[in-house]
Amino acid sequence: MSDSFKQPIVRFSPSRGAESPDVWGVYEPDTGSVQYICADPGSKRAGLIDVVWNFDPQSYSTSSASADQILDIVREKDLSVEWVLDTHPHADHLMASDYLKQRTDAPTAIGEKVREIAGLWSRIYHLPHAFDPDRDFDRLFSEGETFSIGDMEARVLLSPGHTLGSITFVVGDAAFVHDTLMYPDVGTSRADFPGGDAEQLWETTQTLLQLPAQTRLFIGHDYGTSERQEPQWEATVSEHRSHNVHVKDGTRREDWLELRRGRDATLPLPDRMLAALQVNLRGGRLPEPEADGRHYLKLPVNHFSTPQSD
Repeated sequence: MSDSFKQPIVRFSPSRGAESPDVWGVYEPDTGSVQYICADPGSKRAGLIDVVWNFDPQSYSTSSASADQILDIVREKDLSVEWVLDTHPHADHLMASDYLKQRTDAPTAIGEKVREIAGLWSRIYHLPHAFDPDRDFDRLFSEGETFSIGDMEARVLLSPGHTLGSITFVVGDAAFVHDTLMYPDVGTSRADFPGGDAEQLWETTQTLLQLPAQTRLFIGHDYGTSERQEPQWEATVSEHRSHNVHVKDGTRREDWLELRRGRDATLPLPDRMLAALQVNLRGGRLPEPEADGRHYLKLPVNHFSTPQSD
């Protein structure tokens, strides 16, 4: 892997005109995550999408470096934060939503099916009363709901498959598609986490590829390929339909399902997953400190199996 994948990278995708947002993508190298600032060029009001709260899975220490980088760009570009948005409770990184809310006073939001995800994971962790999304997020979006970023309308699409409650934000000619599609030379995201479903992910990708051809699709992660030497995260619907190695036009559903399920069976859990979901389902908050003033996480033993070999 080249050095380009080992450092934060910021790229600007400018507005294309009316009803087209300015978008900054910020690559977080430890988890391969891409964080976004989506701004209305006229009002300079913005939504922050899928921002990372850094976490070291060896020392279990946290850092706000990535979130602070996002806030630095907001200040540099003279933007006003209107929303702190997440597309789903992430498995590979801690969400910075509560940290950002404290520093911007902007409300946090995620899809309403996070309630079901919280119920599923409360059983896995055996923490029956730990997670309350209605308490820990300011707004839970439903399928088809709209809201405003400045003078621009944002629309919510339910996009299950990677999780049962993932959502896509469509703002003008930009769609933030999280862990559905990957960059065209990689294909699609995994669908094997609890609540995930490959058949649903197929349907989600097909829905996203019916958006207008020049819609800019902004993905959630990039890990590169053996041929490509720098992170990429933006491609149009047209580019995906022509070149996506998993779901380009002409791909048969049955072939994709076989490929996706076979690949997923070989993948290990993300190294931050069991810590991350315990925080993210609290809206990006650590559990309450115990008597010694420290925070503790509870981890299930022998709940998940080792993946198959390739």
